[in-house]
Amino acid sequence: MEIRKAVIPAAGLGTRFLPVTKSVPKELLPILDKPMLQYVVEEAAEAGIEQVIIVTSPGKESIASYFQPQPDLDNCLSGSPEFLDKVRHVSNLAQVSFVIQEQPLGLGHAVLTAREAVGDEPFVVILPDDIVVHIPGVVAQMVEVSQRYNAGVVAVEPMPWEIVQNYGVVDAVSAGTRLHKIRGMVEKPKREDAPSNLSIVGRYILPPEIFQCLERTKPGAKGEIQLTDGLLMLLKQEELFAYEFLGTRYDGGTPMGLLRASLEFALARDDTREETRSLLGSLDNQ
Repeated sequence: MEIRKAVIPAAGLGTRFLPVTKSVPKELLPILDKPMLQYVVEEAAEAGIEQVIIVTSPGKESIASYFQPQPDLDNCLSGSPEFLDKVRHVSNLAQVSFVIQEQPLGLGHAVLTAREAVGDEPFVVILPDDIVVHIPGVVAQMVEVSQRYNAGVVAVEPMPWEIVQNYGVVDAVSAGTRLHKIRGMVEKPKREDAPSNLSIVGRYILPPEIFQCLERTKPGAKGEIQLTDGLLMLLKQEELFAYEFLGTRYDGGTPMGLLRASLEFALARDDTREETRSLLGSLDNQ
């Protein structure tokens, strides 16, 4: 099945980054010189995704502005082609549109908000907190699996057993190298109750039937509709596979995770490597 569209939920409050997220959306916080959101849009574009639907909330208008052409800025940068190319690259990644989640009612509700924009076709969900470095990217890897088995795919990563209770995990049986057929899912289980240590990471390829499941999903204790609950309902009628992706994942959802990503990205880049090493060396000597 062809995957043409991606949904990126970006409506959260970003409470772990307060007070900066009072005015700057968490998704626009940078890893070096690019915001987290751009990294995942680039990952989608690399996989052949043509349309990116970003779910935002009131007050996050700057996200839409970031992806729109800015002729005045282009004119100011006309004498600096290196910077002009960077700015224009953002606007040319994919066809980007936006839908508004009026209230923070959970990840499942955010995905459901994009139903009309997605239509009756399979799509990918990408959480911008999870930044994964690999070529090809995680979405491209998952698209290949989805097309091979004509089924939905959930990205997973093995976690140390002592911290498995912090994650949603899958109950699955092996279906090949790095691939598992999902039988169930458990959200933040106790270690002794966990069916595996394969934690769910923020990448999903889903059939359009997920929308019907999410419509029937009852809100949880906080009044939120959880995507995991919708996936459990979907499992009753559709096959889902768990795929252990290739790549290094960074948790951009916490200040220290974002700092780690910035440092390791800087060490990997030719233009920032030596200065970063010097900086880290000077900090070690303090």
